[in-house]
Amino acid sequence: MFRKVLHNKVHMATVTAALPNYVGSITIDEEILRAIGLRVNDAVTVANCRTGARFETYVFRGEPGSRKIEVNGAAAHLVEPGDKVIVLHFAYMNDAEYAAFHPRVAIMNDDNTIREVIRYHPFGGNAPTLAEPDAAHLLG
Repeated sequence: MFRKVLHNKVHMATVTAALPNYVGSITIDEEILRAIGLRVNDAVTVANCRTGARFETYVFRGEPGSRKIEVNGAAAHLVEPGDKVIVLHFAYMNDAEYAAFHPRVAIMNDDNTIREVIRYHPFGGNAPTLAEPDAAHLLG
């Protein structure tokens, strides 16, 4: 059996632009994509931390070092520049894959630089925890 589980996450990125007249997607700085293994065209769920709105879209590559987090197309109506968002990417895994997998999470600074990349790991088979015990305050 396959289950839908977290594959990687961008935590508390700052929206730099909302462009409704653009072909839909979310543009993310390539350095962020590489840091956690997120790929162009991956489907993602985006959660707006200000409004609680959630939407699904797909990833476009932003220029490396640009710090862009741009929400494009119809979804641009669900965010404003300056909003904090969480970008979640999921994958389907069987139990063996899940047991060996550790999702990568980019914890972002306000300027969309990466503060740190952490990994979640299974604990006791089903309780998420952090690979770094001192970062437990980051679980939300």
